[in-house]
Amino acid sequence: MNTATQRYSGPAIAAHWIIALLILAAWPLGAYMHELPLSPTKLKLYSYHKWIGITVLIFAVLRVVWRLTHPAPAPVKGMPAWQHKAAEAAHVVLYLLILAVPLTGYLLSVAAGIKVVYLGVWELPMPFEKSDALKEIFEATHEWLNWTMAAIVAVHILAALKHHVVDRDGTLRRMLPSLR
Repeated sequence: MNTATQRYSGPAIAAHWIIALLILAAWPLGAYMHELPLSPTKLKLYSYHKWIGITVLIFAVLRVVWRLTHPAPAPVKGMPAWQHKAAEAAHVVLYLLILAVPLTGYLLSVAAGIKVVYLGVWELPMPFEKSDALKEIFEATHEWLNWTMAAIVAVHILAALKHHVVDRDGTLRRMLPSLR
């Protein structure tokens, strides 16, 4: 197979890995800071977590726009149709999650009455008043979506490794900039 013509575009690869690395940073940070007692350190970590989340949201929007205007390469030859359909479904769910997780985090802050100031410079709007009821809903939703994303990402990684190690079909190479 000629992977050079079947690769994802440079912007798609860059967005994929930037988002992946940001999520890899935000997820454990969120779990860690959540358990800390209230302190200046905890507040600083919450700010970092929010900044990472907003950055993920920005890259996610750019990635979705790119994907809508630049279709993914065709599946590798010999891939069973069910695997291609499963991969497409998983990608749609992952796109929704990389949008929904930071949005629910942002809305959780708004519901808690806490302003989000991106990078300590840009104050994001507060679209509604503080609400304990909404705070509980967004907190539970944010946590549930994060666990869902963790599970789907784990399956995504395992599937990519299966294609690389077992099938040796070039699927993973199409998204790795260093393997040509």
